[in-house]
Amino acid sequence: MILSYAKTNRRVIVLAGLMAASLLALLLLPPIPQDQAYHQFADQRTLLGVANFWNVVSNIPFIVIGALGLRQSGRDPAITLLFLGILLTGFGSSYYHLDPNDRTLFWDRLPMAISFMAILAITIEERVNENAGAFLLWPLTAIGVLSLLLWHWTGDLRLYVWVQFFPCLALPLIFLLFPPKYSGTFYWLLAAALYALAKLLELYDSAIYSAGAILSGHTLKHLAAAAACVAILRYFQTRQPIAVLAATPRHVVGVKSTERSGSS
Repeated sequence: MILSYAKTNRRVIVLAGLMAASLLALLLLPPIPQDQAYHQFADQRTLLGVANFWNVVSNIPFIVIGALGLRQSGRDPAITLLFLGILLTGFGSSYYHLDPNDRTLFWDRLPMAISFMAILAITIEERVNENAGAFLLWPLTAIGVLSLLLWHWTGDLRLYVWVQFFPCLALPLIFLLFPPKYSGTFYWLLAAALYALAKLLELYDSAIYSAGAILSGHTLKHLAAAAACVAILRYFQTRQPIAVLAATPRHVVGVKSTERSGSS
């Protein structure tokens, strides 16, 4: 037991060191300004009096998923923050796309930053150390908020880039090196694949729109990212403690699964 505690402690220290080193490394980078060309999306059609219609309404799924997730979260602060961030992303992104500029982009990115940090804290809690994950939730959330405030105050996106991309580095390492506490890892992998697809669709916004002029890459990006959020929601709806599953006879697990399917 002492050996296991020491090993877990080392893992927490290594993870904390990786975070600290990556944050310090930002100081070696030059300031990153917001590219104003970012606001020029391919599909700028106005429909039903709504500017940039499809980029606005494609955010509705985030609001629905966020609301469903908040009902699911119970009293868990990390899960609550995650789905609150998803819910507010729907509103923030809609607000931004009605009039794309740096001022409105702040409200698009702020809830996303909170969600990214909540996912990182949840993963640490579930795979590395429960107490460490619960403790880090609030410092990580503060970093997420601070990253947008720094951009607002200084025009420098370095810390926000860390908020968005450090989880993309840390989460695969945590998933590879630490065993899960709950079933349903498949849903996290599916969410990661859909998020990667969303970033790809964003990159080819104009090319996708010019191919058929039906929907743009950015609109499809919203839908792919929302699908990733659905996968995360399904994880929390279906996860089971692995220790409980291992101790339960297979035929009993089958009965419980059938009952759950019948009641949903």
